Amino acid sequence: MSAYTLTPIGPDDAELLLRIYASTRAEELAGVAWSDAQREAFLRQQFTAQHAYYQEHYAGASFDVIRVEGRPCGRLYVARWPREIRVMDIALLPECRNGGLGARVLAALLAEARAADLPVTIHVERMNRALRFYERLGFRVKEDKGVYLFLEWSPAEAERA
Repeated sequence: MSAYTLTPIGPDDAELLLRIYASTRAEELAGVAWSDAQREAFLRQQFTAQHAYYQEHYAGASFDVIRVEGRPCGRLYVARWPREIRVMDIALLPECRNGGLGARVLAALLAEARAADLPVTIHVERMNRALRFYERLGFRVKEDKGVYLFLEWSPAEAERA
């Protein structure tokens, strides 16, 4: 299993980040009767809005590209606050999924949280297949927000498990 690195995003990563974002919406948009140009325009607009929101509302957060052997595989956006670590977003390109990379990235983040005695939180769409993955890692529903579930992993609960 190859090691991964996290590198801060930069201006040259915009198209990569758009490609990662678009890959997370592919299944959802597969049944939409749009032309490729319409789909591209929609995804670009949605990505731009999301990226601007994250940059504005999560000042000081880490925005990283996940790389394996120098090859981009995904993105990890994390806010480290005094009382919690918030996973704002983690997404992998399709060719990097289901090989344990996401589990390794999150395991490192959970180890960081355990050392700092902080919970880790994340919002997940209730229909997202990754929900089961987070539950296996020990995340529990803290709040039902309709379309999203607010999950929390706690070092104390992880010790009891």
